[in-house]
Amino acid sequence: MTAQDRSIQQYQQLLQINAASHLIRLARDCGLFQALAAGQRTAAQLTEALEVRPTMLRLLLDALCATGVIEQYGDDYALAQVTRLLTQYDADLGDHLWGRLQLALREETLPDLRAYHQSLAATQWIHTRAAMEAAEMLGIGGERQGCRILDWGCGAAVWSCAMAYRDQQATVTAVDHATVLGVANETAAAIELGSRFSTIQGDPAGVELPDASFDLAILPQRLHTESLTTALQWLRRIWSALDKGGEIVVIDLFQTPSAPRLGEAIEALRLELSTPAGEVRSFQQTEQQLLEVGFKRPQFSYLPASHLNLGLLVARKE
Repeated sequence: MTAQDRSIQQYQQLLQINAASHLIRLARDCGLFQALAAGQRTAAQLTEALEVRPTMLRLLLDALCATGVIEQYGDDYALAQVTRLLTQYDADLGDHLWGRLQLALREETLPDLRAYHQSLAATQWIHTRAAMEAAEMLGIGGERQGCRILDWGCGAAVWSCAMAYRDQQATVTAVDHATVLGVANETAAAIELGSRFSTIQGDPAGVELPDASFDLAILPQRLHTESLTTALQWLRRIWSALDKGGEIVVIDLFQTPSAPRLGEAIEALRLELSTPAGEVRSFQQTEQQLLEVGFKRPQFSYLPASHLNLGLLVARKE
């Protein structure tokens, strides 16, 4: 393929992406997604229910089927599974966030850190495969057994629950605000952790934790939402909560040496829009903070199963 061919292909792809975005919003706004949420319907039934022009609806349905958000079975149309997830967790398609982007280009905007954390908790299930991979990489259930796990700012607790699922002797203490602990409890209940899963309600920065009571502390996608000063304070508190020989596991989006992929670049923008002082940092920055607190032998690796290229930074309290 020549450079000119690639340019033409990219040109067409960009136009199609923009068109698909408009189509999905139209389907949401005209009530099509809501109409199909109750079950399959024919084009005629949808035309009557939505009070729209039949020809335009047919063309819209064809285009939406081509995007994969709607599926056709004979004469019936149905929501694809991905669209059911989208309407459940991101019904506004992120418009509440990206609508602030133009203003943020020119002046400081007021970020909503709590909303950002709630959004992470609501969609953390997408990292389930990466969480299982992380548990395997850490040797959970193998050389590490019976760990007392602290999940600091747990969100949906996907990461710690994956570890407890792999190690039937592990226990989890999950710390977060009440607004997200309900989701964490649902995650634990789904894999029947029972009494091995407990919670502490409150702002992770302010809850009281017993000294030297945990073998493994997880910071899942939380450390880089804070300033470097706050991050250092968190690491010191976790140091105190870990028993001798305990380990800290920082799971986050880290800068890559090459140009960021689209998903990484978008996540970096989300951090800038949603947090007062958060940013995508290099693993060397976080590694240096771990060493400053007193942790030893930091080791970093990317999680291959992560669609966002999340990384795993582990260090030990000796």
